[in-house]
Amino acid sequence: LDVSVLQVGDNLPLHLVPEPELAAFVRAARAQGVAIETGTRGIAPDHLRTYLRLAARLGSPILRVVIDTVTHEPDADEVVATLQPLAGEFAAANVTLAIENHDRFRAQELAEIVRRLGPWVGICLDTVNSLGALEGPDIVVRELGPLAVNLHVKDFCVQRVPYKLGLVVTGSPAGRGRLDVPWLLQRLRGLGRDVNAILEQWTPLQPTIAETIALEDAWARESVAYLQALLAPEKDKRR
Repeated sequence: LDVSVLQVGDNLPLHLVPEPELAAFVRAARAQGVAIETGTRGIAPDHLRTYLRLAARLGSPILRVVIDTVTHEPDADEVVATLQPLAGEFAAANVTLAIENHDRFRAQELAEIVRRLGPWVGICLDTVNSLGALEGPDIVVRELGPLAVNLHVKDFCVQRVPYKLGLVVTGSPAGRGRLDVPWLLQRLRGLGRDVNAILEQWTPLQPTIAETIALEDAWARESVAYLQALLAPEKDKRR
């Protein structure tokens, strides 16, 4: 795919990977010249400390986190009170905590959380998740773009169900859905946010695992080629 960064999210919890496998993974990534970014779910302090150590070990400049877990949905004040004592540890490790917008919190609420916590925290800006809070990409970029330290490029389609009473949001290869990717990248550049663009896909489940994997692979190749074509002129300017 010729990509330079791989972000590992909570669907592959690195703290549960056996040490020999983790070491082999790190060696393989470095041999290919691929940087690793770490991600997890939940803000329990000891859990975040575990991932902070992993981020430092893997050379990840960020730790992307989704606040909510199945059993814990803290309000904004609890988020700030829980995270604030970790500020010194993240600063010492030179790792930024990247909070992902994820369904429940509105963009303005997340922006306020980040501003209360200070410069060691930023936003992992996801282009679709906030639809769960009735906010589209325009609102998310306006409110959270100035605080973005990471970007999830996730294209999507909105379709009416066959019986017409309702809508469904589904994934799409980058450039083929409703997301205006050129606008997104241009807007973030205009805000001075030079962040890694991480391709994330909502690949629909197919009749078999093998078919699902094949579709995800095809989408990934198409999406990476599309994004590389968009980003190439910007890379040329930096040379």
